[in-house]
Amino acid sequence: MSEVQDHARARIVAWMAGVSALLLVLLLLINVTGTRPDSRAGRIGQPVLPGMTATLEGVDRVRITTADTIYTLARSPRGWIMQETGGYPVRIARMAALAAGLETLSWDEAKTRDPAKFDRIGLGDPRTGGAGALIELMDTDGRVTSSLITGRRGDRIYARRPQEDAAFRVSGELPPFYRRETWLDLDVIDLPAEVIRAVRLVEANGSSLYLQRVVGGGPRDFRPAPPNQNDRLISRMAASAPALALSRLAPTDVKPADSLETRPVARHFTMTHDGLEVAVNAYKEADGFYITLHAVEAGEGARRAETINQKSDGWAFRLSEYDWNDFSPRIDQIIRRSQAPPPP
Repeated sequence: MSEVQDHARARIVAWMAGVSALLLVLLLLINVTGTRPDSRAGRIGQPVLPGMTATLEGVDRVRITTADTIYTLARSPRGWIMQETGGYPVRIARMAALAAGLETLSWDEAKTRDPAKFDRIGLGDPRTGGAGALIELMDTDGRVTSSLITGRRGDRIYARRPQEDAAFRVSGELPPFYRRETWLDLDVIDLPAEVIRAVRLVEANGSSLYLQRVVGGGPRDFRPAPPNQNDRLISRMAASAPALALSRLAPTDVKPADSLETRPVARHFTMTHDGLEVAVNAYKEADGFYITLHAVEAGEGARRAETINQKSDGWAFRLSEYDWNDFSPRIDQIIRRSQAPPPP
């Protein structure tokens, strides 16, 4: 009997020694490679945000957080708007791309579990200065119903859940999030350079200059016209830059016009060959350079001015200083007066 017990004890000891050896090998692998048995494989090919089609129907706001900015896209009776601009409209195509991307995004390949490496693939938490973009979907009560941190490296998109240290490469497409102005519908006016006939510039002190396109001249061929016909043009570029300013309009941001704190430093009037006139006021604010604009149009059934004003009335558009200077140039840098200027 004791011999049988001895054999049993020997088998148990041998089995325990084998298990111990296996655990030792796994421990060594973890210490050497930093890896451990991976439970993430089951996610591959699965939706990143399951049930997103139904979730999107109840979304009232989308908050985007990056290390540099936070902006909120919100539903309104006029469609999607950006709250931080005072309610300016968001691009419809960009919102559609976001919705489609969130619905179809799927886990592709498991990546690092090491938070110290997240910024290498753009997945660092932006709330602590990381390189990722945090997307939060909120319902009408302000509760976050879904959230995701995304990032890019080259043409690859990566994602992880904010509460997890498990990073993945994902399949699908998402719009870029790092510049809020790309979400704003800032295509206020489409005015080809060749349709501009004349421009009138007015400084704050009332001094003015009228420039007109030379009949049969080139696209940048503007000259002083009555009552400035005797003034000498310093250079063609000095005249054409302000004359064609509206054709190059490229706002970088927007805010409500009633939030402007200064008075206009210049006025700029553009006239086209077919009866459209656009008046621009230029403002130098503490937070940047802005313009407001309003269009009028001659003739019955005119619709261009109405379309422009629907987008522009009530808003001040921020420009780069370089572009803003074309709406507020110094007249003495465009012409040399041949006589005293006419009264304002």
